[in-house]
Amino acid sequence: MIKAHSPELKIFMGKKLSLKLNGGRHVQGILWGFDPFMNLVIGECVEMAAGGPQNNTGMVVI
Repeated sequence: MIKAHSPELKIFMGKKLSLKLNGGRHVQGILWGFDPFMNLVIGECVEMAAGGPQNNTGMVVI
């Protein structure tokens, strides 16, 4: 079984992040939590559409 190592994200807890995702998506929000597999819980998340309106999505898990 593969053992995952915890990412060093503790310094970013509670801070606003800007993330670029696959498919040309871009989101901004506050890091609320994470796990060793780098699943991220982002609060107050806003999806920034290229050349379009912003979409407030609230809490998301990426």
